[in-house]
Amino acid sequence: MYRFVLKRLLLMIPIVVGVSFLIFTILNLIPGDPASNILGIGAVQADIDALNEELGYNLPFLQRYFNYMYNAVVHFDLGVSYSTKKPVFDEILGRLPVSLKVAFNAILFSLVFGIPLGVLSAVKQNSLVDRLSTGIALLLASQPGFLIGMILMLIFSLRLRWFPATGAATWKSYVMPMIALGLPYGGRQLRFTRSSMLETIRQDYVRTARAKGANEHIAIWRHAMKNALMPVITVAGTSFGILIGGAIATETLFGLPGLGSFIVAGIKQKDIPVVTGGIIIFALIFSFVILAVDLSYAFIDPRIKAKYAGGGKR
Repeated sequence: MYRFVLKRLLLMIPIVVGVSFLIFTILNLIPGDPASNILGIGAVQADIDALNEELGYNLPFLQRYFNYMYNAVVHFDLGVSYSTKKPVFDEILGRLPVSLKVAFNAILFSLVFGIPLGVLSAVKQNSLVDRLSTGIALLLASQPGFLIGMILMLIFSLRLRWFPATGAATWKSYVMPMIALGLPYGGRQLRFTRSSMLETIRQDYVRTARAKGANEHIAIWRHAMKNALMPVITVAGTSFGILIGGAIATETLFGLPGLGSFIVAGIKQKDIPVVTGGIIIFALIFSFVILAVDLSYAFIDPRIKAKYAGGGKR
């Protein structure tokens, strides 16, 4: 187990290097320079050149990249934002909790919504309940979060005035983003849970449990559900990792100061430290989430735990 975890942690090093180099290259290919974006259209060329030199943007591409990675790895310094003049790491620490709240609430809502309906749909296969559930799942999974968010904002904020339209001041500010993001992912969870349960309830050990006198509730929830959870956990884990930095449209719609909107603002300003630092943090979080998902398999399936333990002894 420890050897497996150590191997996965070491694998994050080339991932971070590759992601950072890719982002640096893409930003370098974008037309324009940071000083022109900061000073505006009417700026004098001498002032633009002086600011680019101050920011270090006049250095060769590879030299800028190696300087950035050296400071990031050795000094844990992700640079200073070109536009705000604040350390990028401090900016990310201030915005990351917002993204984590949005992602966690959305995934929790999708699991509460999708798993029970998916199990019910599998148990009642080809019934009216199954057709309604799968129809709802397809409808929700095909809708973008920002569209659901606008509908929720129109009804519950502008008309009923139950929740604030923008901001992150209180817990009420996270209710509509949670539903807007959670419903599409809940539809996907419903579909994955249904397909996984349909495959599991046909296995021999479930038939054996029923033949030994176990009632349907125990056969489904104690015997079948545990093995059907593995693909569901995989989808939930990857979705959580994506939502931490990928809920850009929803964060922008509801005015949430999260990591996704922070990176988008940096792209518009060609703020290289902001974009690169945000993507690096996002890549690390996503890698840790996937590692946690893989480790959770060991608690669900003893065979996988034995495989990890066997790998650690060799």
